[in-house]
Amino acid sequence: MVDHPSDYPWSSYQYNARGEVNQNITPHRLYLRLAKTAQARQKAYRALFQSRLSDQLLDDIRESTNKAWVLGSKRFKWQIEKKLNRRAEPLPKGGDRRSEKYRES
Repeated sequence: MVDHPSDYPWSSYQYNARGEVNQNITPHRLYLRLAKTAQARQKAYRALFQSRLSDQLLDDIRESTNKAWVLGSKRFKWQIEKKLNRRAEPLPKGGDRRSEKYRES
C-alpha cells in the first residue's frame, strides 16, 4: 500500500503520532496508556514504527489473513483452538510418499 503509515491518507497516524486534530478519531484506550501526556504518547507511538517488519513476518501475516488462520505462538494457537473448538492452523502436509524418509516413518 504505502511505505509508511503517515503516507496513507485514511490512517490515524497523523493524529496519534503528530497530534493533528481529527474530529473523526476517538483515542483508543491502549493508545492512551502509552504515556501520561499527549506529547509523550505521540513520541511512544512514533517509536512503534521505527523498525520495519521482516519480509517473512509480512508473508506470515498475509498468509494467515488470507487463509483465516491464527498467527502467533504455539501456546496462543492452542488457546484459540480450545476457546473456539476449531483448528487454528492447517494440518501438516502428508509428505512425499516416494521419499525414503517418508517410508521409514
